[in-house]
Amino acid sequence: MNWINSIVRPKIRDLWKKREVPENLWIKCPETGEMVFHRDLEANLWVIPNSGHHMRIPARKRVEAFFDGGKYTEVDTPDVHADPHKFRDSKRYTDRLKEARTKSGEDEAVIVAQGQVNGMPLTIAVQNFDFIAGSLGMAAGEAILAGMLKAVEDKTPFVMFAASGGARMQEGILSLMQMPRTTVGVQMLREAGLPYIVVLTNPTTGGVSASYAMLGDVHIAEPGAQIGFAGRRVIEQTVREKLPEDFQTAEYLLDHGMIDMVVPRQKMKETLARICGILMKREVELPKLEAPKEQVPEAEAKPAEAAAEPAREAEAAS
Repeated sequence: MNWINSIVRPKIRDLWKKREVPENLWIKCPETGEMVFHRDLEANLWVIPNSGHHMRIPARKRVEAFFDGGKYTEVDTPDVHADPHKFRDSKRYTDRLKEARTKSGEDEAVIVAQGQVNGMPLTIAVQNFDFIAGSLGMAAGEAILAGMLKAVEDKTPFVMFAASGGARMQEGILSLMQMPRTTVGVQMLREAGLPYIVVLTNPTTGGVSASYAMLGDVHIAEPGAQIGFAGRRVIEQTVREKLPEDFQTAEYLLDHGMIDMVVPRQKMKETLARICGILMKREVELPKLEAPKEQVPEAEAKPAEAAAEPAREAEAAS
């Protein structure tokens, strides 16, 4: 009877067990309600295939998808004081940092990396919205400055992928000081004659949009990205007017001359490589074409053939 207890009964129990399905197996489109398999969404760079809605892509995945072959070198960033003000609200700031690092798998809200894009060396900084809403603190400011200094040292263009809710309130004035410091970094790039391109992703608001996010040589936005300084409700209460439905979207800013172009995520890599190549005056290798063969006119070809016929007949007779 052992085989009944050890084999048959466990199989019967398995039939009644509830099968656990991962929560993120299917992703729902916020616009159309369409359900998309998560692997199909990842393969399409987190863009819903039918509606074209751009979901928020993880910062590390963006870096891997941007560089050729997913190969890049992460730039070392300086260490800063974790909690300069000993700040505490409903919980300690140090505890919030630990939770953010565990949740996102990153040490801070900005990733700085170097690699090649279509064969051109680039330095990029990517803000991670999953890390305390991509807020700008001392560590994030130091990381951005370190990336700009590295770009100046290696003479590469610098691309900033902005995604933030603004300055980090737990660090107070030290967080606000990162706005002028990063502005100085942008000026260093300009003095070195290097392109500074900003890609505005969803969302880019607050102190970030009031500083380095709006100081680029070229401003590109992803479709549907929310871009602005203050929130919609605050602005409506201030001006006492109803704002348009598409207010603070990438398309609205493009129509009003605030940004240069709106580019889908699938075409972002090629667009940035082309712009950087133009600004860096990169030499373009044109394909080598063979010279066309000269065609002999029919009038000249016929007498030559007629002269060759007697010679052939003489050879055949001998």
